[in-house]
Formats: sequence, C-alpha cells, structure tokens
Amino acid sequence: MAYLIDGNNLMGQADPYFKFDSSSRSKIISRLLLFQRITRRRIFLVFDGKPPINEKVFQLNPKFTIHFPEPGQSADELIEEMLDKKNDRRYYILVSSDRVLRETARSKGTRSISTLEFLKELKKILKDHREERELRKQADNSTPLEISLWGELFSKK
Repeated sequence: MAYLIDGNNLMGQADPYFKFDSSSRSKIISRLLLFQRITRRRIFLVFDGKPPINEKVFQLNPKFTIHFPEPGQSADELIEEMLDKKNDRRYYILVSSDRVLRETARSKGTRSISTLEFLKELKKILKDHREERELRKQADNSTPLEISLWGELFSKK
C-alpha cells in the first residue's frame, strides 16, 4: 500500500497560514519523510503549482516521490491520472479532503482518508517514535556556519 497525498490540501489542514509561509512545503515534506521512514510505506506527494526547478518528479528516496502537474493541469487532475495508470487501484490510499476527488477515487476502487484523519495518524506515529529517534541521534559538532545561522535566527526573535 502506498499513500497518494494531495500536498496542498494536507498543508492547508496542517497549517492554515501555509500560503504566507514559503517554508510550508519543506516542513510538511520533512514530517512525511520521518513518517515514511518509520512506517516504511511508499509515499507519492502531489503539489499544485510550479516546481522549484524544471523537474516535474523528484525522487527523495526509493519510496518517496514528489510530483508536480504540467502547466495548466491541476494536482487533482494529476492524481486522477495516477489512479488511472495503476492496474491495482487498491495499491493507493488517497489522502485528501477534496470531496470530488475522494468520490472519484472510491468509484475507481481506491480507499481514501481525509487529511485530518491522516494528520492524526501522522502526529501519533511521530509522537510514538520520538524517543526512538532521540536515542538514534548522533552528537555532531556544529560548524561555524551553522552556529552563525542559529545566532541570526535567535537574534530575530
């Protein structure tokens, strides 16, 4: 099973101010990467809009891929296209709160969950495995550049 995630929809539920925060994509991607490492599930994340560089598909690791639609195409259309290409549509679990998209997925035999349900699952899994991640952290000495960047960040607040 793999998660097929409507990225902008998920960001909108996770952070209502995501349109004003340019780092929202990075934040949600980093949380999903942790989730993916813990659950070992494949993740296909689809964002609306223009990709940061001219690539439409980014493979972050063998089980985590980010997709962007073609110009003039919406993320919802790309998600429907991805569902159509898969022979076994039970392969995906669609994560979206878009009612029309969820109904389309269900009609094609794909299970779907709302972004709120997924966020609850995401938070629970990350919380349950926080101690485990803390134990695996290695003590790294910070570089002078990292120290200066942290200093700048904390001096702004």
